[in-house]
Amino acid sequence: MSKTYYDPADLRKFGAISDWNEELGTKFFDYYNSVFEEGKLTAREKSLIALAVSHTEQCPYCIDAYTKDALQRGITKEEMMEALHVGAAIKSGVTLVHGVQMMNKVNQLEM
Repeated sequence: MSKTYYDPADLRKFGAISDWNEELGTKFFDYYNSVFEEGKLTAREKSLIALAVSHTEQCPYCIDAYTKDALQRGITKEEMMEALHVGAAIKSGVTLVHGVQMMNKVNQLEM
């Protein structure tokens, strides 16, 4: 197995981010955990959102964690892939809509 920059074992160390600043770490985890509680969205829906965002943000730790979470919640491979395509479509749209900025700049410089 080749060594990569991201070590999958580091995901289990996530809780250690509180070690060097317990107050802020605790606040973060309180917030993080409250976000994933059932609310207007189900935990299942939130898991799919988290999985799609994990991919658009390209976080291998999050991809591993939310793929596992999705499977544990009974989310199918097809549902996961559809969620990824939603994320990819938004990411593509964001890239393209910023083309307007380029077009504006070109028009400004050509005047």
